[in-house]
Amino acid sequence: MLDRWTLTLIKPPLSRLARRANRHGVRANQVTLAGFTLGMLVVPFLALELYGAALIVILLNRLADGLDGELARVQGATDGGALLDIVLDFVFYAAVIAGFALANPADNALAAAFLLWGFMGTASSFLAYAILAERRKLSSMTYPSKGFYYLGGLAEGTETIAFLVAMCLFPAQFVWLAWAFFGLCAVTTLTRVVGGYHSLKDDPVSSTLN
Repeated sequence: MLDRWTLTLIKPPLSRLARRANRHGVRANQVTLAGFTLGMLVVPFLALELYGAALIVILLNRLADGLDGELARVQGATDGGALLDIVLDFVFYAAVIAGFALANPADNALAAAFLLWGFMGTASSFLAYAILAERRKLSSMTYPSKGFYYLGGLAEGTETIAFLVAMCLFPAQFVWLAWAFFGLCAVTTLTRVVGGYHSLKDDPVSSTLN
């Protein structure tokens, strides 16, 4: 919901950083893999209840995620790079929630499980529509610079980062934050499925393939 505004704000500084990194020979996929590797430290940090360290790792991972996209636009985006970017993003998000479950299984595990269920809904609806949009040669007018059709909703990247940051800052409130974000994910999934179905149900290409 907020990505269209936050992306406008962070794009100029990320573009400058990407051009500087490009001059030093840094490749987009290197940033993607480095950011993901660093991001996986969030699991042991959270399990040990080192919430400040976990927060730093989350922010650095998200910085790498923004930087690799800008580098890809400078160097030439590839399908392989897009695959790495989206898959590792979803794995990272799930890892953070798993880390909170490990931090306090008795209190956090149920809410964490439901939030992962919510992530499954948003991820599957997002990727399924992107696949079908590619088949129909659709492009997003809201996010034209994305390498695939970026379907919006209540729970987008900005909201996800905000909730993860809040969970690190207020770990005692993880359960309530997780349930609240699960609700946003559920609404996002529902609106994507309903809206996506109605926009694609009369697709002549799909009907010829059945």
